[in-house]
Amino acid sequence: MTEHPPIRSISFIGLGLIGMSLLRAIKRSPLAVKSNILLQGFDPNFTESDCQRVKELGLERFIDDKKKLYSADLIILSAPVEANIALLEEIKLLAPPTTLVSDVSSTKSLIARKAFELDIPFIGMHPMAGKEQQGYRESHEELLQGRRIILCDDKSLLSGKKGIFLIDLLHSAGCSTLCMTPDEHDRIIAKVSHLPQLLSTLLMAYCGDSIHSSGPGFATITRLAGSSWQIWRDIIATNSDNIADELEHFSRELARLSQEVREGNLERLESRFSDANRLYQILKEMNQQ
Repeated sequence: MTEHPPIRSISFIGLGLIGMSLLRAIKRSPLAVKSNILLQGFDPNFTESDCQRVKELGLERFIDDKKKLYSADLIILSAPVEANIALLEEIKLLAPPTTLVSDVSSTKSLIARKAFELDIPFIGMHPMAGKEQQGYRESHEELLQGRRIILCDDKSLLSGKKGIFLIDLLHSAGCSTLCMTPDEHDRIIAKVSHLPQLLSTLLMAYCGDSIHSSGPGFATITRLAGSSWQIWRDIIATNSDNIADELEHFSRELARLSQEVREGNLERLESRFSDANRLYQILKEMNQQ
């Protein structure tokens, strides 16, 4: 007798850019097709036309019955961070104790701590992909193709049947995975994601009176300035200490750079360019894999 896969149904709570892109990537993955995984979901902001459109994009069932919605083998919370954290109380009441819960939030420590307090099986996910525009209309399965998904697990759930299957499913969808603790995730992502967002936002505002004279280089470095405050409000609120630390560290480095420029320390500036060029090539190679 053929053994059933440990994950046969997935509920997405929140059907925006990342949630729908992940759903669409999983939908067409060989493992999901072979396992006949049911993909269902809910978004409180959807109209009837929205429901119809996401079904055309790959959602099999739009369910507003919370009991049915939370009865899936895997729940993926895809709303803003603080909304995802708040949903854990409801999931604890309505979902079977065997249901695995995950999320696609950009911060992990607070939601992992809340899940631990409620004794909910939880593996955090952070797809390292996105764009300035939001909403399911901007979603696409290719958005996650070749991208890394960080997995955060404090309870060794990734070594269990569902955890192993989840990793296999993400790989089958064209993603790579990297594992770390929730606290480690928030420290690292504050540097490589949250800091660049705030620098882009600040730079755009700082140069606002001169943008009509700018070129494509300025547009490239300030691309993140088009990001939605609605999304970033929760990210900053749930990772404020790490982000503030990185801003302070970077400001000190910026002050050193300013002094080197003022003093004409071309040797040190050349070294900075050489280091940045070398690291940029590594980054390019990583993104081409």
